[in-house]
Amino acid sequence: MEPVRFGLVGYGFGGRWFHAPLLAAAPECAFLGVVTTSAERRELLAREHPGARAFDSLDELAAAGAEAVSISTPAGTHTPLTDQALDLGLAVVCDKPFALDAAAARSSVERAERLGLALSPYQNRRWDSDFRTVRSLVDRGELGTVTRFESRFERFTPDPGPGASGGGTLLDFGAHLVDQALVLLGPVARVYAEWRVRESGLDDDVFVALTHTSGATSHLYGSWSEGAPGDRFRVTGTTGSYVVSGPMDGQEAALIAGQTPATLGAGWGAEPPKRWGRVQRGDQSRTEPTVPGAWSEFYPAFARAVRGEGPLPVEGRDAVASLTVLDAARRSATEGVVVALS
Repeated sequence: MEPVRFGLVGYGFGGRWFHAPLLAAAPECAFLGVVTTSAERRELLAREHPGARAFDSLDELAAAGAEAVSISTPAGTHTPLTDQALDLGLAVVCDKPFALDAAAARSSVERAERLGLALSPYQNRRWDSDFRTVRSLVDRGELGTVTRFESRFERFTPDPGPGASGGGTLLDFGAHLVDQALVLLGPVARVYAEWRVRESGLDDDVFVALTHTSGATSHLYGSWSEGAPGDRFRVTGTTGSYVVSGPMDGQEAALIAGQTPATLGAGWGAEPPKRWGRVQRGDQSRTEPTVPGAWSEFYPAFARAVRGEGPLPVEGRDAVASLTVLDAARRSATEGVVVALS
C-alpha cells in the first residue's frame, strides 16, 4: 500500500508524544510534518523528527500534498480545525475530546460523510493493555454476563489540576472513560453524575454512573486530585470479577521515554507480571496475563481506511454517542438530576 501522506496540527504534549512518534513509526504513513507557529516547538520538531517540515497553516500543509491530518490542539479548537481540514479535502483524526458537545460532533461527522472523507476520533485507550484484557475476558465468557464495570482515570496532581486545554476533567478523562464503557457494554439509558468545580472554574473529581440498556451499570471516576487512586478496572460478572490496579497502561511512559513500536518491536505494549491483574471468584483467585497494548495499530488501520482497504479504527459516530452521554453527565452534575436518554 502506498503510504498515506500525513500531517499533524499541534506539537504540545499530545502531538509530541502521542501522535508524532506513532505516525513516524507506521510504515503505512508518510509523516510530512507539523502545523505550528511556535518557534520553540519548531525547534523541538527539527531535533526530534529531522525529516519533517514545520508548516504555518493547514492550507500550507494541504498544498504540500498531505492527504490526512491528525489534530492535537486545545479542545475548543477541535471542531473548527476538523471542519477546515475536511473542507481542504483531508481525512482527519481528531484527538479527544472530539468536540465540546454532541451537536458539534454530529455536524463534523455529517460533513465528512457528505465529502466522502475518513474521520476518526483518536480513542487510543481502546488499545490499552488492561482494557484489551478486559475485552478478551468478556469475549471469552470468563466472567459470565457483565453486571458492573468500574473504571478510573485518577491521579494526584492537584496543582495546577485539570488544564483548560482539555476542557475540564469530564471532557478530558471522561471522553476515554465513557468510550470504553460504550465499547464494552453498549448504549446507555440513564446518566447520573457528580463533580467538584475548582477555583479555576474547571470540573474535577468527577463520578459518572451509567445504566446501560442491557441493564448493566458503569461507575466511572476521573480526578486530578485523588491522593489514593483506586483500581484501574474492576469488572464484575455473574461468574467472577477481574481487578487490575495502577499504574496505567505503560505505552504513554514508553513514548515519553523515547521508545516506539519500531524500536521495541514485538515487545511494544507488553506489561511486566507485577502489573498483571487477577480474576477472582470468592476465595479463588488467579493471575491473568495482560494482553499487550497496541496503540501502534491505530494509524495503520486509519491509513488503510483512507485507501479503502479496511474499516475505520474508530467510527466518527462513536464520538457523537460518547458526547451525548457526556452532555447528559454535565447536565446531571449541574442540576442534580438523573438524565434519561432516548
